[in-house]
Parts: sequence; C-alpha cells; structure tokens
Amino acid sequence: MRRDRGPTGWDDADVTIAEEERVVRRFPAAELSLVFIAAVWGLTFPVVQDAIALLPTFTFLAYRFLAAFVVVLLVFRRRVPQLGRDGWRAGVRMGVFLTAGYVFQTLGLEHTTSSKAGFITGLFVVLTPVFGALLFAQRAGRLAWGAAAVSAAGLYLLSGAGGGFNRGDALVFACACSFALHILVTEPAVKRHDAGALLVVQLGVCGFFCLGAAGLMGDLEVPREASVWAALAITAFVASALGFFVQTWAQKHASPARTALILASEPAFAGLFAYLLKDEVLEPRGWVGAGFILLAIVAVELVPYLRPARPLPEG
Repeated sequence: MRRDRGPTGWDDADVTIAEEERVVRRFPAAELSLVFIAAVWGLTFPVVQDAIALLPTFTFLAYRFLAAFVVVLLVFRRRVPQLGRDGWRAGVRMGVFLTAGYVFQTLGLEHTTSSKAGFITGLFVVLTPVFGALLFAQRAGRLAWGAAAVSAAGLYLLSGAGGGFNRGDALVFACACSFALHILVTEPAVKRHDAGALLVVQLGVCGFFCLGAAGLMGDLEVPREASVWAALAITAFVASALGFFVQTWAQKHASPARTALILASEPAFAGLFAYLLKDEVLEPRGWVGAGFILLAIVAVELVPYLRPARPLPEG
C-alpha cells in the first residue's frame, strides 16, 4: 500500500531540552517498528505461498481482507459516514486497484518463487512515477526513467535465472502495475477525504469481491490446517491492520529518508524468508537482477530526500 512520507513535525527553536531527549529516544523505536513492518511484509510471501497450496486463493484472500476490514472498521466507524458520495467513489476506485494487486500477486505465487515475487512486487515503487508520466501527465524526471531502465534489466536477469519469464512472474508484474496505479489514485483522494475511512472502503471492496469470487467458484471452505490459520492471522491482523497503524505512527517520528530506505527493504526480507523457510536460493544471475531492482527501488525512494533544497528565485 501507499507509503506516505511526512516531516518529523518539530522545530529545534520551539522544543525544550527535555522534549528533544524524548524525541531522540523515540526515533529508534519508530525505525525499529518500520523494520518490523517491512520484515512482516517480506514474510508474507512464503507464508501466503504455503497457505494457498492448502486453501483456494480467493477464499484465502476473502478471509484475510474481511478480517482486516472488520478490525479497521471498528477503529474508523465514525469517520466512514462522513465520506460522502465522492469519497465513496474514491475509496471504491482505490479498492479496485488494491484488489487487483493482491489477486495478481497471490495467483502469481502459485507459479513462481517467493523470492522472485518479492522483488518483482517491489517494482511498483519504480513504476509509479513512470505511469504517472504516461497516464496522468505528471513529471517523472531522469531519475525515474533511469530507475525504470535499471529495474527492467534486473527483471530480465531475475526471471532468466529462474527459467525465463513465466506465468507467475507475469502475474506478479501485473500486481506491481496495479499497486502503482493504486498509489496514483490514492494521492489525490487522501487530500480530500479521511485516510482511515478510505482504508475501510478499500479493504471492504477487496474482501467482499474475493468472497463473491470464491462463492461463485464453489471454493468457500473452512481452513483445517493450523498453518493456514497462522497465515491468515499474520496477513490480516499483523501485515494489514497492525501494519497500517504502526506505519502511520512511525512516520510521524522517523525522518522521511530513513522511512523510505527502511520500507524499501521489503523485497530483501522476502528473499531472506524464502531462503529460511523454503530453502529458495537464487542463481548468481538472479542475485544480480535482484540487486538491480533493489538499487532502483532505493534510488527512487531515497534520492529525492538527499537533494539540497532549491533556493528561492531572487526578485
């Protein structure tokens, strides 16, 4: 989902020494919480892959997002009625792209490895400014186009290392495209409407769509394996519901540059957990491709924060 960035919100001139000490102590906690969320998001790749081998894909997604929907609805129930017609349309539009992203990603995990899926999914960071330029007349800049070229080379190397660009890779790439479009429709929506209420609508769209799809296909069933229940708990309550709250809190107390860099580590965590839990090991060519993709992601996320501020025009 969208990883919003914001300033730390405090001014040295207005903060007492005691307050400064509290802020400094809080920064490591915020950064550690972001590392935790990035790690959980990376963990979901092998966990979900194992779960959908035992439970139909749409059934798993329905249970995951309906559970997260209920939790978030309880928190933001008073804000949802205030959305209005335009807000509901925006939330549904965001929900469509969010649903497409997770459906493509989960279906893709049936045909590719967790490590490859993690790195390919991370391409949404690079694709967002590219799609913004192509579809919404936004200015992308040389950094975005350069990162796109580097990530394309990385995708070629990564897929080639696994026997070519297979069906699973294509589905996960469609997921990355969907997440990029989700970010682009989210940006104007959150400026006009409450973010919590929009999240409720999105999760509801995703959960009820997947529930309907599972019902039409006759795939609705109660999970029997403990591993599936564990996967649902991790993805629904930790990765989705808790992840949103922790991310929102942490980004109020950690610097934008560190936030971007930490969250960009999600694909690396996906590769790590795929190795630890499933013994997945990329070939040398695949590691080079994964490195290219990670480099492009970090560049797009981090470089804008490293640029010096432009001076105001004189006169």
